[in-house]
Amino acid sequence: MTDRPLREARISLGAIRNNVRRLAAATHPALMMVVVKAQGYGHGSVEVATAAVDAGANWLGVADVDEAQALRAAGLTAPILAWLHGMEPDFDAAIAAEIDLGISTLDQLEQAASASGLAQVHLKVDTGLGRNGIEASECPAVFARAAMHERAGRIHVRGIFSHLANAGESEDLAQVARFGERLREAAEAGLTPTLRHLAATAGALRVPSARLDLVRLGIGVYGMSPFDDATSSDLGLVPAMELSADVISVKRVPAGHGVSYGYTYRTDAPTTLALVPLGYADGVPRQASSKGPVSINGRTYTVSGRIAMDQFVVDVGDDLVNVGDRATLFGDPIAGLPSADDWAAAADTINYEIVTRIGPRVTRTFEQ
Repeated sequence: MTDRPLREARISLGAIRNNVRRLAAATHPALMMVVVKAQGYGHGSVEVATAAVDAGANWLGVADVDEAQALRAAGLTAPILAWLHGMEPDFDAAIAAEIDLGISTLDQLEQAASASGLAQVHLKVDTGLGRNGIEASECPAVFARAAMHERAGRIHVRGIFSHLANAGESEDLAQVARFGERLREAAEAGLTPTLRHLAATAGALRVPSARLDLVRLGIGVYGMSPFDDATSSDLGLVPAMELSADVISVKRVPAGHGVSYGYTYRTDAPTTLALVPLGYADGVPRQASSKGPVSINGRTYTVSGRIAMDQFVVDVGDDLVNVGDRATLFGDPIAGLPSADDWAAAADTINYEIVTRIGPRVTRTFEQ
């Protein structure tokens, strides 16, 4: 018997620390913000943040103030930036918790300036991604207003930032140039931010001119590559998550036996079917039905038939597989396991989605 969880996402904090140090060396002398939004890309925000700070991260980044407050409640004291806000954000509480605010509109700027206490803000400008961020035509007016509030002691503009679209080298460099134009406009308005930041993992590694004062590192910290033409190993990164579950049923069936909903898979010969208790409720993508790789006892098989809400089946042929054997969906390919990239390919998505969608029924365990 074993006391391991039935469904487990095993997180290597040693891999997180390795990746932080590797990325810091590759992007030196820029400061490093480690992004731990969405529960640390599914890995555990508090645990990842703690390991990242221990390995030298200067800042932590999250999407919203609630995520930042959870880090503060857990005892994290490192600087935190939160950049995605609703119509009525609780900036008073954020300022009291020393959370920096990403500001994308004039309305948000006014809300920060009218909040209690001195708001530390980073003005976000849209350089071409087309999401949130101050439009180029609005920047001079917003910068002037921000400078006025700063002189009055209501805010401090600590940073100005944007986000690359990763649409190719020429597009990235065009965004770098546009960001430079916005910085010149900010200077003309009297703003002197100490943190100019533009690059996430992809830009930080391949667009040196985008590194500036600080880089925001997400997917690379978790040991996955943002590139189609380079693996995590190529980048010196170690995947931090290994997803597995016990085989809970093994049965012998004849040739022609249908498997799972719709019988999209039928056995070719007498064979053994192994049942794995992970499904789309746990974040295993249904789109990977009959395509997702699974390692059992050192051999990699393919999901047989449709992935259901709680389970899927693997045809293991005549191989000896027993109840209690471990089925690993993905982990470190250096160890001979399928990767999150393999599952992304099977589901026609990206590795980011594979790890962030892992659900709450899966127990996270942490290894130092």
